[in-house]
Amino acid sequence: MANESGLVKGPLVCVVMDGVGIGRKDEGDAVHLAHTPVLDQLGQRCPTVALRAHGTAVGLPSDDDMGNSEVGHNALGAGRVFDQGAKLVNGAIASGRIWEGPWRECVARVKSSGQPLHLLGLLSDGNVHAHIAHLFALLERAAAEEVRQVRVHALLDGRDVPETSALEYVEQLEAKLAALSVGGRRYCVASGGGRMKVTMDRYEADWPMVARGWQLHVRGEGRGFPSLRAAVETLRAEDPGVSDQNLPGFVITEGGAPTGRIEDGAAVILFNFRGDRAIEICRAFEDARFTAFERGPRPDVLFAGMMQYDGDLKLPARFLVAPPEIEGTLSERLAARGVPQLAISETQKYGHVTYFWNGNRSERLSGESWIEIPSDALPFDERPWMKAAEITDRLIAELRTGRYRFARVNYANGDMVGHTGVLDAARVAVEAVDLSLGRLVRAVTALDGALLVTADHGNADEMVERDKKGNLQRGEGGRFKPKTSHSLNRVPCHLVGAPAGVGLRSDEEAGLANVAATVLDLLGEPVPAAYERSLLVR
Repeated sequence: MANESGLVKGPLVCVVMDGVGIGRKDEGDAVHLAHTPVLDQLGQRCPTVALRAHGTAVGLPSDDDMGNSEVGHNALGAGRVFDQGAKLVNGAIASGRIWEGPWRECVARVKSSGQPLHLLGLLSDGNVHAHIAHLFALLERAAAEEVRQVRVHALLDGRDVPETSALEYVEQLEAKLAALSVGGRRYCVASGGGRMKVTMDRYEADWPMVARGWQLHVRGEGRGFPSLRAAVETLRAEDPGVSDQNLPGFVITEGGAPTGRIEDGAAVILFNFRGDRAIEICRAFEDARFTAFERGPRPDVLFAGMMQYDGDLKLPARFLVAPPEIEGTLSERLAARGVPQLAISETQKYGHVTYFWNGNRSERLSGESWIEIPSDALPFDERPWMKAAEITDRLIAELRTGRYRFARVNYANGDMVGHTGVLDAARVAVEAVDLSLGRLVRAVTALDGALLVTADHGNADEMVERDKKGNLQRGEGGRFKPKTSHSLNRVPCHLVGAPAGVGLRSDEEAGLANVAATVLDLLGEPVPAAYERSLLVR
């Protein structure tokens, strides 16, 4: 049964300010530039600690790797650090495990049929959704196993890497394909487009994005270009200043025909390792009763993912690398103890505060309620306030019912608007979160409750690219060069409404995984020995 004798009498709320890290407090830091009276006050008057939210603190290969919402919410909800996507793939390649099972099936399929092996994914070294080194490993292994035909469907980033860096990766890919296209092999690019225009939708926010990708990758229907480089250069010239993530989709043609439709007998590997933006295209390939868009005849292909992106839905059925097995999450432990829980966010981060928080599980636990506030289907820099107010309205109303002992909420603004690279919009986004946070603090403390206010990673705190010396970079006309990727900065953790004499310990090694034990500690629930220790001091 729920423990009513914890340190907090009323509800405990964990607030995740997505993408709101601790920056350098300069002209490129939208969090610093924003008017944030609530956050300022929390930092001055409440127990506060800075948490690690990137690299090894969230299970990534090195501390040069930026954190992201997936691994951040895994750590917050699991209370421990698990090896994550990039690190798992690196290990599987190093050990050779990746070349077993589904990889063998894919190679056997295309050798038997004569159809190409198709590799679909993000062309980037951002290491958030994919890494170009993983793509190159697949290409080199295919050549070593004498796969004669390979087609690459290249999604352009500009979000987890500098916003107009695509040609750096294009040059690497085209050189690799040329080097491997010998001895009767033909390895080339078949289609592509910006990741926010084709294929990589998430949480069913924009199915037409996936439909556009399907037409390009599978049907070979779209504007044609002779090469990947030509496509990027032409599309940029037609829309000066466009970010790579927003480049329209295209196909690569030869003699007027697409170089790589996906047809019966082919094998397709989605080489992204992160799940949220991979699930919908998986469904399009694997779901026999698919109705999200008119896909036409579904080709008879062998489909595999780099990882299994949804363990509950078993998507995809085949995968090259097993995902982390996360058991005994905070939510599971609270459910087992009879503690009623609430998770709430808008569509853009709904899966993070539910699926990822719960250790990559898509089903609700006993006594757990999930609420999704539909996101706008509009550019985030045009609506930087997003749905913060609506989320807060609903959350306060739910807390006032007295049903919930613990709630978790994600405000998506700092991350989604931060990814646009528009500094002024990011400033407004942070202000919208601050305004909603003020309302939430007043409501929760009036209920004799408490809040842990933190973030899953940085983003809006670093909106301008820096040179190797750390100086803000300027481009044409002296304007700052926008940064659209996450930062490596720590994130705040404020304890609001703490009982007298209760604080947060200062610990340079503390990270997001310490939050789960802190929640249990505040609720008076036992903390498992395997968890990272609580941040509370008495």
